[in-house]
Order: sequence, then structure tokens, then C-alpha cells
Amino acid sequence: MAAVEAGSAAAAAGLVHGDRILAINGHALRDAIDFQFHGGDDRLDLVVEREGARRPLRLRRGAGRPLGLELVAPRPGEIATCANKCVFCFIHQLPKGMRRSLYVKDDDFRLSFLHGNYITLSDLDEADLERIVAQRLSPLYVSVHATDPALRHELLGRPKHPAAILPRLQRLAGAGIRMHAQIVLCPGLNDGPHLERTVRELAPLHPHVATTAIVPVGLTAHRERLPALRTLTAAEARGLVDTVAAWQAELQPRLGSRFVFLGDEVYLQAGAPLPPAAAYEGFAIAEDGIGLVRRFEDGWGEALRRRRAIRPARRLTVVTGELYAPRLAALLAALPGGGARVASVPNRFFGGSVAAAGLLTGQDIQRHLATCHDPGEGVLVPAVAVRDGEGVFLDDMTPVDLERVLDVPVRVVAPEPGALLRALLER
Repeated sequence: MAAVEAGSAAAAAGLVHGDRILAINGHALRDAIDFQFHGGDDRLDLVVEREGARRPLRLRRGAGRPLGLELVAPRPGEIATCANKCVFCFIHQLPKGMRRSLYVKDDDFRLSFLHGNYITLSDLDEADLERIVAQRLSPLYVSVHATDPALRHELLGRPKHPAAILPRLQRLAGAGIRMHAQIVLCPGLNDGPHLERTVRELAPLHPHVATTAIVPVGLTAHRERLPALRTLTAAEARGLVDTVAAWQAELQPRLGSRFVFLGDEVYLQAGAPLPPAAAYEGFAIAEDGIGLVRRFEDGWGEALRRRRAIRPARRLTVVTGELYAPRLAALLAALPGGGARVASVPNRFFGGSVAAAGLLTGQDIQRHLATCHDPGEGVLVPAVAVRDGEGVFLDDMTPVDLERVLDVPVRVVAPEPGALLRALLER
């Protein structure tokens, strides 16, 4: 275990950091999913390994109360990796010399269930499929990309043992497993009639396939010896916005859901208005870039309305990527005093079409602020650019390193409107 909360049911049972829970109520545990599956009772008889010795422990908790323990994250060698070589795979486009964990390509249904990672379903064997059904591992997040078997085979890099996606989706849907589908759109490959076929073949699986997200391919400058791909043009983005709106209008009366949703990047590239919050139907896949901008901007307006008085903003620099910088600058312009400014940081580390804040590196922020921008009293960095639990940017710089170089305070701020507003206004 990674941690045991003081005063919790786990602590009262005698569990400590470093213990390995081997069994619950007579059921041997393979992983965190087994722990969750068998650990829902109020009384748990555990078999625990500590310093090489096994011991029984009994854990009791009140109904609905948490256990108060944190499991160790799986190590790279324990994760099922992807055997595909997708033509658009972002990991294949990473520059050399980064830490090894960033090059791990997971295709693990357990991480899909636990953390929302997207999986292809192509590497699952019969035992995996049976376990998903038996333990009701739902929802799962599935990289579909195309339902045409031949086209999907090409997109996945021609794996040795291709598996048609529709039969697997149909099987899981028949077992009541809820899924979110994703299409990484590669212009000239799976767009146009191919995209329409994919949407129309997935729609009959609703509500078990709850949503289908269309997101644009992300391309870095590090695509040596990789297939030639391109990003959407502005005209194509505008056309896609109109096409998806038409599909939503058609599907909503029939399915009770708009079903197909478009990534925020496409609206920004097209210069098109974002749909209203209701159009995202609860923001089920906002963390994948579907409605994240709408949710943030509506939340910003609400956070402003909740404040009785708005004092002048401090003279701070808010770091973001080039994609969202103009809209964020417009939000900050409404604050009195004009002190808060946006730094639109170009992503030289990855290059290509990468312009999202979550992929900014410390060295790019440092370079931009040192040469193009007065950081003012301090710098606010989006938490999405700093890896959880590691406290480092993708290039292994830390916020403390950045602070030392810029000689001003650097604060990591959660990507929430209230958190950003407090950081700008409160001294």
C-alpha cells in the first residue's frame, strides 16, 4: 500500500504503509480491480504480507465509509502494453531522451476502468473479456477510430492478429458494459464517408456505447520514419462542426442523446461558437477535451458572480498554450486593474501542431518568459502541465527550477475557475 490514513478503518485494523493485501474474505487478489470487487463489504477478513511474513487482519468499517488506504500504482512491467503501431500514436512521436515511463504504451482494460485510459480492445484474450463481463468493469474507454475492419487495420499499423472492433463492442454491449468510444480523426484516412460509417455503425449500440468522441490528430515535429499525416485545415474544421451538429440533431430524438461529440480543439480552430453546456449532456468525457472549455468558461462566470467585490488583479502572468491563449486573455481582460496577463507559450519541445497547455514543458515556459514576457510579481502554471505525484514537467524540470531561473514565485494552479480566480485576486 502507498498510504494509510490516520484514524481510518484501515489504520484501526493494523494496516501500515508497505503492506501487501493478498486476499479478501478468502478471495486471492490479482490487482486493484480485484481489491475493489471483493472489498465492498463492511467486514473484511484480510491476508496481509508484511516483511515477508503473512498475517491475518480483520477490518471493520461503517456502512458507506471509505477504508482509508491508498494502493500503489501499477509499475510499467505490470501494465498490459499495446502491440499496435497506430499511424497517429503520440508516444511514437516523442523526442528521445525523456524518462522511460513516458514511452510506455498501455492497452490495459484495468487502467481503462480505473483511470479512463483509452484501449483498442485488440489485445484482449478470452479470459480478459470474461473477466470484464463477470466483474462488470464499466465504463470502459475504447479507441475505435474506424469500424471498417480493413481501414482500422491500417490505422492500427497492421497488427499481426487484427480483431474486428464491432463484434467485440457488440459482445460487451450485450453483457451490459457501458463504453465511451473515441475516434482520432486523421484527414484523408478516416474522415468523410469513413467517419460517417463509423458513427452510424456505433449509434445502434447506444446506450451501451454511451458517447462517441471525435478528436483531431495531434502531430509533433518528431515523426521521422512515421507515416505522413496532416492536421485539419480551418475549412475542414468548420465543415466538421456543421456535420457533427447535423448528426446530433438527427440522433438526439431517436437515441435520447446527441451521442457524437466534437473535441474543443476543432471549435477553436474553426472559430466557431462552443455549444452550450446542456449540449455536453453532463460532461461525461470532458477530461478528454470534450466540453472542457465550455465547462471552464461557464465556471469562470459563475465564480465571478459569487464574489461580492472584485479587487484589482495582481500583476501576475498566467501560462497557457497557444490553443487557448486568446480566449483566456479575453476572460482575464474583464478583471479590474489589468494586472493579470496571459503568456501564450509556443511548444518548441514537441513542435508540430502541439498547442495544448497540458503538454508545455518547463524549458519552453522558461524560454518564453525570459525573452518575450515580463513575468511580473509571479507566474501561475496550469497543474495539467505538471505530472501528478511527480511534481515535474514533461522535460523533468520542476516548478522550483523554473522559479529559481525566473527569480519570481511560481505557483501551480488547478485547472478550475475558482482556483485561478483566487490565485489572481488574493494576496
